[in-house]
Amino acid sequence: MVANSKEQVAAVVGGVVGGILLLVLIGIAVYLFWKKIYLKSSYEELTEPASPVRQKPDVTLSSSSSSHPPKARARSVPFIVPPKFNRQAWGEMINGEHVQDDSDLYVTPDSGPRSSFHSLAGAYLVGTINPELYRFPEDKSETDFPEGNIGRLWFSVEYEQESERLLVSLIKARKLQPPSSSCNLLVKIYLLPDERRYLQSKTKRKNLNPQFDENFVFQCSEISSNTLHQRTLKFCVYHVDKQKKHILLGQVIFPLKNESLSSDGKVIFWRDLEADNLEMPSEHGDLQFSLSYNGYLGRLTVVVLRAKGLKFQKEKQAVDKCGVFVKVSLMKHNQLIKSKKTTAVVGSPDPLYNETFSFKVDQLELDTTSLSLSVLQEDEGEETYLLGRVVVGPFMYTRGKELEHWDEMINKPKELVKKWHALSLSS
Repeated sequence: MVANSKEQVAAVVGGVVGGILLLVLIGIAVYLFWKKIYLKSSYEELTEPASPVRQKPDVTLSSSSSSHPPKARARSVPFIVPPKFNRQAWGEMINGEHVQDDSDLYVTPDSGPRSSFHSLAGAYLVGTINPELYRFPEDKSETDFPEGNIGRLWFSVEYEQESERLLVSLIKARKLQPPSSSCNLLVKIYLLPDERRYLQSKTKRKNLNPQFDENFVFQCSEISSNTLHQRTLKFCVYHVDKQKKHILLGQVIFPLKNESLSSDGKVIFWRDLEADNLEMPSEHGDLQFSLSYNGYLGRLTVVVLRAKGLKFQKEKQAVDKCGVFVKVSLMKHNQLIKSKKTTAVVGSPDPLYNETFSFKVDQLELDTTSLSLSVLQEDEGEETYLLGRVVVGPFMYTRGKELEHWDEMINKPKELVKKWHALSLSS
């Protein structure tokens, strides 16, 4: 009896478990069937709004074969156009700068029946390009003119070594300052030290910003390529008045250094005009140079520009063979610290140098530092003769123009201060 009762209990438990599993399977099947029906209805609901913008079949593509009727295109899978980009938020991103109008941000279906996916996709603002990064550097040579500027000249220089020709192109001039409202301009070009011969441009009438675009040739067969870099171009800009008198408006001095005669092709230069110094040279001549001091780097810079009115030692050396150079000496407490010198220029009492020298000077040592610039003549026997000297420095060593030049250099840091100084034979 006991055994039979146990079998009956086991059969009942098995039946209950089997029924529960059957109900679970039926529930899962019902859920999957319901989910399939629900998703299908949702998809049909989603595709209904896209039907108005469905494109018509393109008939023009089959116009070449008119005998066959055009076939309609297969229905494409519709897509949802994303919502319009918030212009106000975009404005905050670019600091309030207006980039595009609202009408430029997207293309609506009303813009035409031929609107395609590419036109819609390309109309959305994904990223921006800063146009400032793709602009060429602005040429400020025609806009930035310093105070007191009397004009600016553009030109190019090229040397043909095979034909021994110096090619000079006169391009243009800007912001000239004539003595009267009616201005007739011309330019004379010299190859110094020869000031007897020159080349002349055409006259530009009633124009303060003339465009020349003229080419000139100096035949340099008598000048070797090794000594050409010691020559200097001089451009003189004149106003021609009613009496045909030439009035100098300014000049440009351009030494033919190695870098200006580069073989890389024609290079355009521009220089500001300088007023001609009408003062008579002093007894022993004059020297022009620039001074600059950079306190951050502790660097004193001297640019030796030119000299004029030098008195050669004729009894020692023929004038046409005189080599003249400038020796720049850094002094501290009247003791020589370091000396540098320019290249020697032969055959001119008005030599041009345009050479730069730098010295290391601490800012605390400026009150005890001075510069001595000596103009020296050398002969073939390597003997030198002093033609004149000028010393610039603080109050301890100098007075007058030399002291003013030094003080102006201190008061205008990092700026080149240019002045003429009379030479003296006194120590």
